[in-house]
Amino acid sequence: MTVPSIDILLIAGRAVFLVFSFVIAAIAFNAWRRSAREQFAAVIAQHDIVLQRLADLESRIDATRVSVSQLGERIGAPQQLASTVASASPGYQIAIRLAKSGASREELTSQCGLSIHEAELVHRLHSPQGGARGRGGAPRTAGAQTNAA
Repeated sequence: MTVPSIDILLIAGRAVFLVFSFVIAAIAFNAWRRSAREQFAAVIAQHDIVLQRLADLESRIDATRVSVSQLGERIGAPQQLASTVASASPGYQIAIRLAKSGASREELTSQCGLSIHEAELVHRLHSPQGGARGRGGAPRTAGAQTNAA
């Protein structure tokens, strides 16, 4: 049997090294492609989130624009506000007249459309019994009058 020459052994060693290097390069390239796909999917998911947030911001801006235009209309039309205040005023005037004539709080709420607290205030201020009360709103008693004198 003949011993192969050193040149043939070196050529065979180079061929094995090249095949081994090619296999390692192919494995590394596949891993790199897989990693790039995963990163791309993550970027797409973040992109979708950003687009959703932008759409939400756009809807908020539209809502703000509408409310600003409504506020502009309110500022531009103060006569409308004055007319609504003036239209509410006759209800109070009727309630004051009813309270002066001795109407109860329940009558004020039902006939004039006042809330319970508004009717209580009108009744305290304008009812004939309201004059017999002191500054604190409690009825004066004989003991409180003697202490005051």
